[in-house]
Amino acid sequence: MLTLAVPTFPSRLLARLPSAPPSLAFSLAANRLLWPALQTLDWEPLVGRRYAIRINDLGLSLRFTVGPHGFAPDNGTPDLTISATARDFLLLLARREDPDTLFFSRRLVSEGDTELGLIVKNLLDALDPDTVLSRLPAPLARAARRLMAG
Repeated sequence: MLTLAVPTFPSRLLARLPSAPPSLAFSLAANRLLWPALQTLDWEPLVGRRYAIRINDLGLSLRFTVGPHGFAPDNGTPDLTISATARDFLLLLARREDPDTLFFSRRLVSEGDTELGLIVKNLLDALDPDTVLSRLPAPLARAARRLMAG
């Protein structure tokens, strides 16, 4: 079973940081890992919309938009905010937990445009994890595969 406990001090520190640096780091990583795979799908409904991912136990908020060339940091009011703990986000990424199960158990919270939330969920479900992981350097890809295998 995947275990992850976030110490209190780092999470309090992260919560005080501005959202721009982590949002930029997220956007760069998403452009490298997700954008090539998303382009093979119908990603057009994502364009021009604003998103926030809140990692509750880290006190971290990632804010971004999707444009014709990929992900970019954004500080506007999000159309869709998705919140969960770091552990639950990792379980989702590893496909060891179903988003619907987390949603109905209130461990994953979606706020804002519910139709957009369903579009995002369906696009993420359609992504092939191996295609995404193949964009990582080999040592990171191996570590991610081990994590996903449990």
